[in-house]
Amino acid sequence: MIRIAVLGSTGSIGRSALEVIQRHPGQFKVTCLVAEKSSDALAAQVALFNPRLAVLADETVPLPDGDGITRWASGWEAVLEASADPETDVVLNALVGAAGLEPTLTALEAGHRLALANKESLVAGGHLVLSAAEQGSGEIVPIDSEHSAILQCLQGYSPSDVQRLVLTASGGPFRGREQETLWDVSPEDALKHPTWSMGAKITIDSATLANKALEIIEAHFLYGIAYERLDAIVHPQSVIHSLVEFVDGSVLAQLGFPTMELPILYALTYPNRIEDVALQTYDPVRSSPLTFEPIDDAAFPLFKVGVNAGRTGECAPAVYNAANEIAVQAFLESTVRFPEMADLVSETIDRIGNSAVTGVEDVLEIDRSARSVATEVAHSLSKTWVGVSR
Repeated sequence: MIRIAVLGSTGSIGRSALEVIQRHPGQFKVTCLVAEKSSDALAAQVALFNPRLAVLADETVPLPDGDGITRWASGWEAVLEASADPETDVVLNALVGAAGLEPTLTALEAGHRLALANKESLVAGGHLVLSAAEQGSGEIVPIDSEHSAILQCLQGYSPSDVQRLVLTASGGPFRGREQETLWDVSPEDALKHPTWSMGAKITIDSATLANKALEIIEAHFLYGIAYERLDAIVHPQSVIHSLVEFVDGSVLAQLGFPTMELPILYALTYPNRIEDVALQTYDPVRSSPLTFEPIDDAAFPLFKVGVNAGRTGECAPAVYNAANEIAVQAFLESTVRFPEMADLVSETIDRIGNSAVTGVEDVLEIDRSARSVATEVAHSLSKTWVGVSR
């Protein structure tokens, strides 16, 4: 029986994880559930899974009445308690934002397996995460479909065997369009993803290809591969999730129907596999042909901006991540146009400059500063909309 704590249980990844867990009652046991402030949704999950501990991170939200089985708690210390729970085997971190870094470090320092869906942990604090894993003997198993694919292809191999890692991108809803045609696209247009069903933020990231830059940064830390040997290509069918090119010229790829439940299941059972008849399998005969194309840096500059931030290192990736979140929010609110998101992020990186990251507080302070500057830049860009038809 694998004992699991789910951080961010009421979000998209958390809900998907619990659906997977529910299908395998003899394999998994939920020990802790953590949500930000969705008390009703968390209470419904508690009633279904009977964890030992349920936590609301927001202390201002009243706690539901207990049932004598589950202990309810609130506040950040309770979140960290769940992350280090000694009766847990796997901590699934699906929290959103830079705040997810500290629970990541806590879980690894406690020696847990970390099923990681919180991008900010590695993007903003990659060196801190690797150090925590080494000190606490914890292990990181990624939940992103691309990183899960790489992990599966690397089984039995070492970084010295690898020539190149290639992540795939769907290309989003604007694949093939020139940048000059993207000035008038609406948030509604950008949210129409051709293959994946995801939340608004990650769907916009897919449209701008910022998500692929973030994944390149994560792959650098996860697999110890230099940026010069990391690449991304567009694969519209989203069947091949990543490719690993080895030094002898061989290439391995992981194929699967586009669903987050498969990498979630693998992260929970790694390195083993269990049957799940609910997951749709890929049929190469009935499926459409698989195609590939390069990323258009001119039309989607946020990809190159992000990879360059990763190469720069220190606080630059954290600034990129925070500024991109503000850019997505501004675009969804129709205060900046689609191509201006890259301008917003680039200007924020230039204004903040670069500095060392030595601890969690550095990451959180950089995140706050970058969001503040990015908000100012978004406001200045919105002024250019005066007299422009939306």
